[in-house]
Amino acid sequence: METLAGVTRMRLVGGNLALDFINTRAGPPVGPPDDDVLTGYPELVAWGAYAGALSEPEAEALRRLSLDDPGGAHAAFTRSLRIRDDLDEVFRTVAAGQSPSTSVLARLRDDEADALGHARLDRGSTFRWTWQDDQTLARPLRPVVHAAVQLLTTGALDRIKGCGGCRFLFNDESKNRSRRWCSMDDCGTSEKIRRYVAARRTRATG
Repeated sequence: METLAGVTRMRLVGGNLALDFINTRAGPPVGPPDDDVLTGYPELVAWGAYAGALSEPEAEALRRLSLDDPGGAHAAFTRSLRIRDDLDEVFRTVAAGQSPSTSVLARLRDDEADALGHARLDRGSTFRWTWQDDQTLARPLRPVVHAAVQLLTTGALDRIKGCGGCRFLFNDESKNRSRRWCSMDDCGTSEKIRRYVAARRTRATG
């Protein structure tokens, strides 16, 4: 996927903004990824709008700003890839029941401090952090980092899982914590088909 349209074709199945950001890289459950929708700053902004991290007016303002400051846009995009690598390491390690390294957690702490430094507290039914006043090119990353820290500090870590059919991560919100697939429509269906074919083959040769 190398187009803006590719961004909006990806599945948002993580149940958390940070996990969906990690899932912008696809591939088999083991080994390196083989597809990436984040190929440049325009794709980062498009993903932010698609995933709900940006409003469309915010996204349009960032597109204009990136044209005026291509160097800044490139730096923000490079930073987004580093943050994604860090989040991938953190949550893949947690999904395996292990603890992330202190160095990657320290970087996440610093990224969260930066995110909150650009945020404001707005009141709804409760108070929440928003980035409506943030007009910097790193704006798409702020809610992603904050979502990651919120999941790590207030979520149930044993609900963070890796899909059995691909490399996607998700927050298992099922009542009995039995979810195995990022999506039953994709990996779950593929597994059912695989089992069906295997069973027919076994019956045919039995």
